[in-house]
Amino acid sequence: MYILVNLFVLFLFQSRTAAQNCSVTACGGGSSIPIRFPFCLESSQQPESCGYPGFKLSCDGRGTTILRLRHSGEFFVREINFPMQQIQLYDPGDCLPKRLLQLNLSDSPFSASYYENYTFLDCPMKLTYSAIACLSNSTRTVLASSDESFVKTMAAVCSIMVSRPIPLSWPVQYDQGPSDYLNQDLLLSWFTPDCIDCEMKGGMCGFASNGSQNIGCFSIPATDRTSKGLLIFRIICLTVALPAIISSIGIGVFICCTDRRLGSNRASNSLQSIDPAAVTPQPSIVTVGLDESTIESFTKIVLGESLRLSGPNDNICPICLAEYRPKEILRCIPKCTHCFHAECIDEWLKISSMCPVCRNSASPVPPDDT
Repeated sequence: MYILVNLFVLFLFQSRTAAQNCSVTACGGGSSIPIRFPFCLESSQQPESCGYPGFKLSCDGRGTTILRLRHSGEFFVREINFPMQQIQLYDPGDCLPKRLLQLNLSDSPFSASYYENYTFLDCPMKLTYSAIACLSNSTRTVLASSDESFVKTMAAVCSIMVSRPIPLSWPVQYDQGPSDYLNQDLLLSWFTPDCIDCEMKGGMCGFASNGSQNIGCFSIPATDRTSKGLLIFRIICLTVALPAIISSIGIGVFICCTDRRLGSNRASNSLQSIDPAAVTPQPSIVTVGLDESTIESFTKIVLGESLRLSGPNDNICPICLAEYRPKEILRCIPKCTHCFHAECIDEWLKISSMCPVCRNSASPVPPDDT
């Protein structure tokens, strides 16, 4: 009995201890940028195996996430799109065109989405069209354009500073000002490690084992906020399920003792027939939860920035009572379309086949009436 109880407690808490070493982290100051594989936070308690080489991030005193490129210095991180394997950067000094002129992505795992040949011109006059404000002053204007005809026209009064390919986030369209694209955030991509399939399935990449460079796909560790809510839920499960287990053991012991007593009576009264109606029927033990393959067949969704959910759902997980956040993985019950944190509802459906909100059956197979 004690062994069974210990195994049950271990089952409830094993997923928490397995995810602690490489949990999802973030910089302070209310940062909403999750830091997880292939990225790893410098000067944290996480081991080196939590990140892939070349993907180290750091934080400043204001809680801003920083990426340091070996040949181009520091950039602030605006967003990380793990399923698309892209990172969006901006300049701490608010002069991205100057940084783009000096950008060198060699010896880094990142590459630009597009390159466009831009010419920078130094004009001894004050202009506004296609001007780069952070490189200009009251007596001179620095222009930049990828339009060759515009460059030829302005070269009559301006001197050409440099002409070189500039990394851009999107292809140039001339319905915008020639230098508008230089003032947008810098969007970089990475191709190694390739985790797109894993991310689209709702998982997270990581090294398959310590000291190995092979990549595996694992469930995403919960954030501290979700872990606390899930821990409370597991404690509730423990307080509800443990008495049920003990009661089942007691019933089993009682039935076993009853069978032995009836067996002794049969031996001493071998010439008498036993009335079947006099024997106490054994209660059947029914598994009320769903099997893992059925649970995995339920739809998973990655929550978007709008936090919008269809059907009878709000922005709070009904199980752990934590508010949803962008990029979290939710699972929805097909019949009633109620949605929950995937980790929360998976634990629930292992011990109950009913939706915890509407109490209707979550099983995709209707019960057999025969």
